[in-house]
Amino acid sequence: MSKKKVFALRLDEEVYAAAERWAADEFRSTNGQLEWIISKALKDARRLPPPSGVDNTDK
Repeated sequence: MSKKKVFALRLDEEVYAAAERWAADEFRSTNGQLEWIISKALKDARRLPPPSGVDNTDK
């Protein structure tokens, strides 16, 4: 399991409530949903390094 950084995150109440409802719809915790949203956004924006073992030389 990878290490996780613990930090405080301040969210607008409406944003948090929307994330909480979305998490419940997908049977995730709110924290898990926020992690998924952030990870997806980073992958979509190509801001994460490729997974190890992936050849990235043809870009």
